[in-house]
Amino acid sequence: MLVPLSKKEMGSLAGKKRRRILILGATGSIGASTLDIIRANPELFEVIGLVAGSKVEELKKLVTEFRPKYIGIGDKTRAKELTGSGSKIAAGVDEIADLCRLPEVDIVLASMVGVVGLKPVLSALEAGKCVALANKESLVAGGALVARAIKKGGGALIPVDSEHSALFQALQGEDPNSIKRLILTASGGPFLNRSRESLKNITPEEAVKHPRWNMGPKISVDSATMFNKALEVIEAHWLYGAAEHKIHVVIHPQSIIHSMIEYVDGSQIAQLSYPDMKGPISYALGYPDFRVNAAVKSLDLEDLGSLTFVKLDPARFPAITLARESIKAGGNASLVLNSANEAAVALFMERRIDFSQIEAVVAEAVSKLKGGEPSTFEELEEIDRLARDFVKSIVQK
Repeated sequence: MLVPLSKKEMGSLAGKKRRRILILGATGSIGASTLDIIRANPELFEVIGLVAGSKVEELKKLVTEFRPKYIGIGDKTRAKELTGSGSKIAAGVDEIADLCRLPEVDIVLASMVGVVGLKPVLSALEAGKCVALANKESLVAGGALVARAIKKGGGALIPVDSEHSALFQALQGEDPNSIKRLILTASGGPFLNRSRESLKNITPEEAVKHPRWNMGPKISVDSATMFNKALEVIEAHWLYGAAEHKIHVVIHPQSIIHSMIEYVDGSQIAQLSYPDMKGPISYALGYPDFRVNAAVKSLDLEDLGSLTFVKLDPARFPAITLARESIKAGGNASLVLNSANEAAVALFMERRIDFSQIEAVVAEAVSKLKGGEPSTFEELEEIDRLARDFVKSIVQK
């Protein structure tokens, strides 16, 4: 297991009341929710650093408000626009990775999008930091590298995905060896009740309209294809050391039960709340010592009345099967799956492939490119590039 289950595993962070947070992806939705939590709880948290990809103007506004000691920008060409802020500036992924090692940093909230977000995560873990992980690609693409970094530096990994936070919370006080299966819930996305045959003419505008959340285009399309859940299946394999056949997916449209663990005695423990990312974020920031007061609205089950569940049809959502096959294949299969999916979604958003082609394109890439596991971040980057180029070559044929 990659997740900690004791205060001892949390190192110097355990017992520390006021925690200094470095936010990677400060201008995204996870970053915004994190900053809301910090605004409401200044006695518990302090912003030590803010990092964005390229949204300089949004970053400047946050710097004016929070006055962090450090700021970072992924796009090196725009670093000069941040001069005069009074903060020390990191430009590019290498310097951002260096920020993660600083002694002033207690927790790295990692929500940078894409494989590029893996390098700072590895740097933080190797330096013994606690990483609140909201970047799926870090584990899906580089699970073995993450495991090695934790072993090398003694860092801790706390999941921020609502589903994995639910599993992590349900595991507290339990023996991991008594797990029978992990049960991930999925909303089903905007096309849950559409037949497979009807998906060909789906437009990008339709695909990004999730019935419950307003998310970025990539994650919205992933929710529609169920690749978002496929990536979470792979994450579960790494976080909890679970074989793919012990990871179950059930469709739960209300998104109130965020996931469950079934134990060998037949009992199940679930985590419930209204869907709000402030819940899992605040849990990760306060672990293992405290929960944040009123992080989310109290759940009223009487008001809800009922919860529904639907059996997943693997023929309707083939992404889940692709994830299981990637876990069984091992090596670089999950990395290729992730990179190919990112490339395929980009092509769909550009209207160069149909919505219904995304899974087939990813499956072909995994079939042709799967091989040995990358041993360095540079090798991972090369496989990532090859997978993306392969997907583009398919479309050009």
